Formats: sequence, C-alpha cells, structure tokens
Amino acid sequence: VSQQLGRLAGQARGAAGEAERAAAAAARAQEALDRATLEAEELAERLAVAEEAPAEEEPDTAVRDRLAADGANARQTEMEARLQVRTHEERVKGLAGRADGLDRAARAEREARARAEQRRARLRHEAAVAGAVASGARQLLAHVEVSLVRAEEERAAAESAKAERERELAAERDRGRDLKAELDKLTDSVHRGEVLGAEKRMRIEQLETKALEELGVEPAGLVSDYGPDQLVPPSPPAEGEELPEDPEHPRNRPVPFVRAAQEKRLRAAERAYQQLGKVNPLALEEFAALEERHKFLSEQLEDLKKTRADLLQVVKEVDERVEQVFTEAYRDTAREFEGVFSRLFPGGEGRLILTDPENMLTTGVDVEARPPGKKVKRLSLLSGGERSLTAVALLVSIFKARPSPFYVMDEVEAALDDTNLQRLIRIMEELQESSQLIVITHQKRTMEVADALYGVSMQGDGVSKVISQRLR
Repeated sequence: VSQQLGRLAGQARGAAGEAERAAAAAARAQEALDRATLEAEELAERLAVAEEAPAEEEPDTAVRDRLAADGANARQTEMEARLQVRTHEERVKGLAGRADGLDRAARAEREARARAEQRRARLRHEAAVAGAVASGARQLLAHVEVSLVRAEEERAAAESAKAERERELAAERDRGRDLKAELDKLTDSVHRGEVLGAEKRMRIEQLETKALEELGVEPAGLVSDYGPDQLVPPSPPAEGEELPEDPEHPRNRPVPFVRAAQEKRLRAAERAYQQLGKVNPLALEEFAALEERHKFLSEQLEDLKKTRADLLQVVKEVDERVEQVFTEAYRDTAREFEGVFSRLFPGGEGRLILTDPENMLTTGVDVEARPPGKKVKRLSLLSGGERSLTAVALLVSIFKARPSPFYVMDEVEAALDDTNLQRLIRIMEELQESSQLIVITHQKRTMEVADALYGVSMQGDGVSKVISQRLR
C-alpha cells in the first residue's frame, strides 16, 4: 500500500510539472498571439490608409505584393498561434483532470489504508477475544466432561430407581385392581341384600294387607296366634279320608312348626283353592237375571220363527204371482213375436225359447231369428240391420202383448234400408191406433208418417230455436 501510495504521489508530481510546463507554453503562445494580432492590426491600418489615399499615380506592385505577403504571413502566424494556444489549453485541461484523478486516487488509497489499519486492529482484538473464548471453552469442556460422567452415574441411579418404582407401581396397581374387584363384589352383595330386604319388606306389607283385608286379623295378632313358636293344629280330613277316633292319635294332635312341611301344605291348599275358583256372592242374582234374559230371548226367537214363516209364505205367494204374470207375459210376447217377425221378415221364422222352462223365476229367454234364405238362428251371425230389426220386433212384441199409453224410440231405424224401414213404419202406424209414439229419428220416411214434428233449427242470427210443425 505504501509503495502504491508513493507511485501515485510521483505520478501526481509529474502531472503537476507537465501542467506547469503546459501553462508556460500556453503563456508563450498567448504572447505570440498578441504580437500577431498587433501586427495584423497594423497591416490592416496601413491597408486602410493606402485605400483612402488618392490614387494620383499607379502604386508600386512590389510594395503591394510584399504587403499582401506580409498580411498572409501575419494571418498564418496568428492562426498557428491560435492553434498552439488551443492545443496547450486542451493539454492543460487534460493534465489538470489527470492530476485531480490521481489526487482522488491518492485520497481513496489513504482512506483504504486507514480502513485496513482499523481492520487489522479489529482482527487483533477479535483474535485476542477468540483466544480467551478458546481458553474458556477448554475449561468449560473439562467441566462438561466431568458433569457428563456425574450425569451418567446419576442417570443410571435414576433408571434403577425408576425401575424399582415401576415395579412397586405395578404391584400397587395389581393390589388396587384386586381391592376394586373385592369392593365391586361387596357392593353387589350389599345391593342384592338391599334389594332382597326391600322385596321382603314389600312381601311382608302385602301379607299384612292381605291378612287384614281377607281375614280381618291384625299382623300382631296373626303372629301371636299362628307364629312359628305356636303348634300347628291338625289339618282337616281330605275328601274320602277318615280320621282316627283316638284323640291322642298323632293325626289328631297338633305338631310343631316345620317351614318345609307348612310350605308344602300351603302349595297344596293354593292348588285346591285355584281349582275351586272364586266364590261369587252375587251368583243367585246373576242367575235370576240370566234366566229372565233367556226367557225374553226365547220369546223373541219364537216371534222371529213365526215371522220368518209368514215372510216365506208371502214370498211363496209373490213368487207364484210373479211366475203366473211372467208366464202369461212370456206366452203373449212369444205369440206376438212370431207374428211381428214374420211381418218384418216375410218368409222368415222367429221365436222365443226359455232356457229353463221348469223354473220360470230363474229362467232366461233366448231369441231365435232365421231371416228368409238363411239357416242361421243366432243373432251374432246376423248383419247389423237384421239384428236391429230383430230387436225392434222384440220391442214391438212386448208393446203388443202389454200395451202402454205411449212409447219412446230413439234411432231404432238408423241401420235399416228402405224396404225394412217401410215394414217398420207400417207396424208403427198400427201402434198409433192404441198408443202415442215419440220417435227420435233422422229418416225422412219416418217423419212423413208423423202427426207432428219437433226439431231444432238455427236462423240467420246464429241462435238455435225449437220449431214445431203439425202435419195432420
């Protein structure tokens, strides 16, 4: 660092000398510039004077040329002087800047040297501290090693003590579990004793209440008269048993109280009591009430039987009347059906047949229809018009057999052609002689034979109206 500082100082001194020499050269160049400027000013004045002088005679060209050359030389000298001045100025500036840089470098170097010195001092202090710390660490390490040996001994002793304590703790826990089990057994025994005592007290209370209610004897008197310290009187003879005549016979003598024997007698008495059943003191009154109820129900049953016989007689008479009326109506309808069918189907055959002629109340009625030219008799094999006309023939037959003041027919001829419709119209004309017919139809031929027409028509205002028209 000292060598570098010396070198930098020498460079700074050299740069200062060069700066002084450059300044002297610049001064000399400035002086030359001043002289050249003065000469140029003199030449300029002489040129101005020469130009202002009257031109009386031709001037000498040699003088002019010399003056022109002198002026050119003066200007050249001035220019060179100016260039030298400029060059020296630039060199001076450069040397001044280099000197400043070297100066700054020298200051920086001095500051670095001062910092290095401070660092060396700090390092020496830290080295001293580190030595002291190392010495203390060695001493501490020695103490730590001693402490480790002592701690290892104490740890071994503590582990052995811990193992001993754990063995003692395990033994105490086993003992605690045994004591807890014994306590649980004692607690259960106490609870069972308390429950058993409560049951016994409840049983005693129930027995006292039962003795007081059923026997009317106080518990104290019952114990004094029939307690375990008293002799048990002989039991009464069983059914079919004969007691000995000797009063001193053991069977006739009271015996000491033996609980097992008395409990056996009690169970036998309870079974006999259950077989006997409960005694009802109101049995006579209930029997009288039931006997009266039985008499009343018997009378009612006789009335019902009589009423049933009367109803059966009425039903029989009604059945006979219904059978008679149905038989007559069937015969008349069957007769009329044959005539009406032959008129609606010229050349055909039709009749009504009973399914069960022996029982007129439950029999059904089959319709046989055989149009001309066909051998079939079942309605299901006929065409729609033939079935419709056969149904109309059955209705007309009923109308003829049992006439009514009026009949209502709704579209009965809708499926008929003109020929069959004409035949039906002739039959309707016959029915008009004894009854009134209300026929709902769209057939014009049917409307032509009517006495009055009723229909619904819509006028131009779009409102439906009922219109009636009498034809006859």
